[in-house]
Amino acid sequence: MSNKKINLIGWILFIISAIGFIISSIGSFWGMFGSIFFFIACLIFLIPFFRNNKKD
Repeated sequence: MSNKKINLIGWILFIISAIGFIISSIGSFWGMFGSIFFFIACLIFLIPFFRNNKKD
């Protein structure tokens, strides 16, 4: 398995855990606040996997 595929699987697992944190923090403002930012950060780190890496 390539390193890129392993990294992608790891980030998908982070997103799943972020969703779990969001669900578990329902009713807690600060818990929800932190969970949502963790989820957004995971999505931002995934951007390079879906960008087109064509070099001009």
